[in-house]
Amino acid sequence: MADLALPDAPDAPGVADDGVWLHCIECGRDHAPFDDIIYTCPDCGGLLEARYDRYPTFDGFDGRGVWRYNVALPFEAGVTLPEGDTPLHRVPRLRESIGVRNLRIKHEGMNPTGSFKDRGMTVGVRVAEELGVDRLACASTGNTSAALAAYGARAGLQTLVLLPAGKVAAGKIAQASLHGARILEVDGNFDACLDIVQGLADRGEAYLLNSLNPFRLEGQKTIGLEILEAFRDDHGRFPDRIVLPVGNAGNTAALYKCFRELVAGGDLAEEDVPKLTGVQAEGAAPMVEAIEEGLEDTRRWEHVETIATAIRIGNPVNAPKALPGIRATGGTAVSVSDSGITAAQRDLAEEGVGVEPASAASVAGLRKLREEGVVDADEDVVCLTTGHLLKDPDAAAAAGSDPEPVANSTEAVLEHLAE
Repeated sequence: MADLALPDAPDAPGVADDGVWLHCIECGRDHAPFDDIIYTCPDCGGLLEARYDRYPTFDGFDGRGVWRYNVALPFEAGVTLPEGDTPLHRVPRLRESIGVRNLRIKHEGMNPTGSFKDRGMTVGVRVAEELGVDRLACASTGNTSAALAAYGARAGLQTLVLLPAGKVAAGKIAQASLHGARILEVDGNFDACLDIVQGLADRGEAYLLNSLNPFRLEGQKTIGLEILEAFRDDHGRFPDRIVLPVGNAGNTAALYKCFRELVAGGDLAEEDVPKLTGVQAEGAAPMVEAIEEGLEDTRRWEHVETIATAIRIGNPVNAPKALPGIRATGGTAVSVSDSGITAAQRDLAEEGVGVEPASAASVAGLRKLREEGVVDADEDVVCLTTGHLLKDPDAAAAAGSDPEPVANSTEAVLEHLAE
């Protein structure tokens, strides 16, 4: 069983490098962070977590964006475009419709390549530089490939991305292509692509930058730090609940690590930790199944299908980190229909917030949980939206209104509008 407890006073082991090391959450052994390329524990195969000889506090943050939080990261600066510092939107009509005290939308689609993946890449590519690798690789449903290609290009490194053939939105493929990635389309789903990329990484052919890489999640935990700071500054308290889409469960794991470090450092009380609430599509919901059945890990879903391509994942690798986070914070997980996702995408658009379908899953999940009475009317809620509307223009067009043909004159336009 995963052990995610943090010591009250961190003491760097001998393998640490400038106060940073990797810790296995299964067997508890510590490993050097930059001597060798490792993604999982060499001793037991368990997931690794970056650890530090200090815990972050709010008064230690300075600047803007992801690297404002460098005291909570393995380096002072990284390969940056820059990223982070995304808006926390107010959506008053949607808040009233759902029926909660406060509803804010953390729009990660406003990052440089249009998704939260940029936060992980700014840290992950910096680690790749430290390790001296020359080729980066990932499996992707689209957003990871776009971010990897952009940050790899910025760093002057080769990038290789494996995508499930015919299953990735055109906007995301276009990004990876333009940024110079070599794109391989695999006859299989995302999980099959990840199996292949892990095989390449195990053979030393590329440096893996999927969320199995523990340093990716270090960048992503800054989402939680930004939410806590911004919500506290606006409302004088922390949110009761954070609702987020779940694919590989990296963000769920990252936010839980953010909260654990702040609690250990004394800047966040246990009772103020937001409830982590995961949302998946009904056609790809292994995390929901694990929560409902009390499992320690997920069962792999071989066949997954949903309009929300970014979370069309049947084997979430970060489940051993994410499931304890949902349970320890008093959260839950829920699945939603594709029609519910599209409806939520429209609801957000009516407030001026444009997101891809997977992002809207968080709002669809909140609405469902509110209707079921799981979420109370007096809760302060933040919904995380992970990718921009233009990531999947076909889905946006299908969800929106159709163009109306009209004759070529002002009079014809006026007549049409009057009809």
